[in-house]
Formats: sequence, C-alpha cells, structure tokens
Amino acid sequence: MTKLGPRRRVVKATPLHDHFVTLEFDDGSQKTVDLTPFLHGPIFAEIRAHPALFRKVGIAGGTVAWPNGADIDADVLYYDLSPAWMQEAQKTTS
Repeated sequence: MTKLGPRRRVVKATPLHDHFVTLEFDDGSQKTVDLTPFLHGPIFAEIRAHPALFRKVGIAGGTVAWPNGADIDADVLYYDLSPAWMQEAQKTTS
C-alpha cells in the first residue's frame, strides 16, 4: 500500500460543465476533476440526473458535499485515488 501525504481538505468547489468541478485545497493547490466516476450508488442518483442539484456542490467538513448528504473525501480527489466502489469491484474480480 502506498503511503499518502498529509490529509487534505477542500476549501472551495466551483461547478463547471457536466460533472466537472474546480477544487481548491487547503495547501493552495487547485485542480479540475471529472466527478463522474465518483457519482456512483443510490445517494448520487439525483445528483447524476439533475444538473441543477449537481451545481449545488459545496464543502462540508473539508469534503465535497451536496445538500442531500452525499460527499466525496478530499484525499481521494487530491491524491487521484480510485472511487471506493471501483476498488471493491477490482477486489471481487481479482
């Protein structure tokens, strides 16, 4: 297992087109991320289906979050990790 650097927090999330956002992290770095692979499972169904809800992206406790309680861990996005559902699928096919 690869050791990650320090834990990061998202301080700003700006929605762009489709499911892309520009994120600013607590170390001052920025990156544009396609969140499509992370919008998996029932809690993200409405967010995937309704662009207006996706655009309500915000920050809660340093994570990317939406009003319905869905969130994505900042470290996953900062360190370009695979979504949890994808990691689980890889385990079951190995």
